[in-house]
Amino acid sequence: MKNKKRILSLILMVVLVIGLVACGNKDKAESQSSKSSTKSSKSSTEKAKSYDKVVFAYATFNNIPAAEDLDKVEEAINVLTRERIGVEVTLMPISIADYSSKVRLALQGGEQIDIFESFGDFNNSVSSDMTYDITNLIKEYAPETEALVGKQWLDACVQDGKLYGIPTYKPVALTPMVLYRKDIATKLGIDMSKVNSLEDVTAVFEKVKETYPDMIPLAPVQTGEIGLATNWGDVDFLTDDMYTPIGVLIGKDMTVKDLYSSDLFMNRCKLVRSWFEKGLVMKDAATTTSVAAELMASGNYFSYIAAYSYPEADTAAALSAQCGGYELGAKMIGSAYLSTSDLNAVSWMIASTTKVPEAAMKFLNLTYTDEEVINLIIYGLEGRDYVKNDDGTVSYPAGEDATTVPYTAQLTCGIFGNFFLQYPMAGTDPASLSWELEQNRVAKTSPAMGFTFDSSKLKTQYAAVKIVLTKYLPGLSCGTLDPEKEIPNFIEALNNAGYQDILKAKQEQLDAWAAKQ
Repeated sequence: MKNKKRILSLILMVVLVIGLVACGNKDKAESQSSKSSTKSSKSSTEKAKSYDKVVFAYATFNNIPAAEDLDKVEEAINVLTRERIGVEVTLMPISIADYSSKVRLALQGGEQIDIFESFGDFNNSVSSDMTYDITNLIKEYAPETEALVGKQWLDACVQDGKLYGIPTYKPVALTPMVLYRKDIATKLGIDMSKVNSLEDVTAVFEKVKETYPDMIPLAPVQTGEIGLATNWGDVDFLTDDMYTPIGVLIGKDMTVKDLYSSDLFMNRCKLVRSWFEKGLVMKDAATTTSVAAELMASGNYFSYIAAYSYPEADTAAALSAQCGGYELGAKMIGSAYLSTSDLNAVSWMIASTTKVPEAAMKFLNLTYTDEEVINLIIYGLEGRDYVKNDDGTVSYPAGEDATTVPYTAQLTCGIFGNFFLQYPMAGTDPASLSWELEQNRVAKTSPAMGFTFDSSKLKTQYAAVKIVLTKYLPGLSCGTLDPEKEIPNFIEALNNAGYQDILKAKQEQLDAWAAKQ
């Protein structure tokens, strides 16, 4: 539909230009009415050219809306942006499972994407020349966002003195949790207060499976991820993608280590392997494109494991509506741990291929400063996609939920601009914001906070290692592969791909960074 609109606009523009040229060649004695008509055509053409076009690509854990439903949200945003910044935006929601690969392929193929998010892979985005240097751009076109986010957070997106991204302004101290069906836990008499680690959930899953043999106790969060990536504890991924880290710090030790050769990795893989063999986890979790909310809404799953920066009660309340209306409980099973990656993992970038960097920065600025724009992106149209409640919270319309409304991106609310401008979902406690900010302050912090690894000279090794990770890691992380048999093969393949070159370079850069602190 959008392509048809663009083609039609181009045709009309060509017609107008031809008309203007023809009018310019007419006899000077033409009537005043003809001159007025020509002047009007010029004005119309200039107006059509006055709006820069920006493509905004964002990941979503919700369903991809139909084109006609997305168009209405897009137009509601453009009514605001045309007036406020002289920009028109094209929304491009992409399923979380496909997001990184689709953005990368689109940019490589010359498709227009002007704004995208790092989504856990800031380092690779910069080293692959996908990103625009916004050091000066932010000062001129987004000074409000620069002041709001602050230098300390922005520094997490700096490499070689250049700014390449803007972190989402939100509670960033992510705490691993298990989200579960309260009705089933209550019926089975499960005391979730005693569940404090990944190991503790095994007995819970076994009890659910015993009572409900047709139910799967654990749903994947996304393709190849059932909870390991957010439960490594005091591990700093050193600016790599949290789902595929390449060289990490563990605890306070400043020695770059191979996570995959560690006892921690082997033991965790053995744990999820036992879940897989007992039927406690979705069998095709390593390959499915379904996400947790969709699976929970089906009623065939008991829980999933992820990390959130909100209190347990608020997290459960906000996610219940996403999961088919089943009342959820949330239980923390670990502690938050902050590193540079926690700040730049969800950061917004302008594509290096953009032809409208100024317009892109202006629109990004609105996502951090304009309440109307950010809530349209998240919730869609008031009355159709959500309703406002008297207490300032929002809900889905009567009889609707996240899977049935024409548009919502609520499940990914934590990735957009300024979290503190977003309408809270019904059931959340406004006082929780204080708790969230306190978590940012008291969370344990990596000794390498502020370090950003430059992998630009290791593109070949990174590409080869990523192929190996894609082959082995989903199966090991979801229990599909036998860790005792496959981890040795995994490590051998990594080393053959140049894995040790990356670890060595990380150590050298980290040592140089630490010497300057």
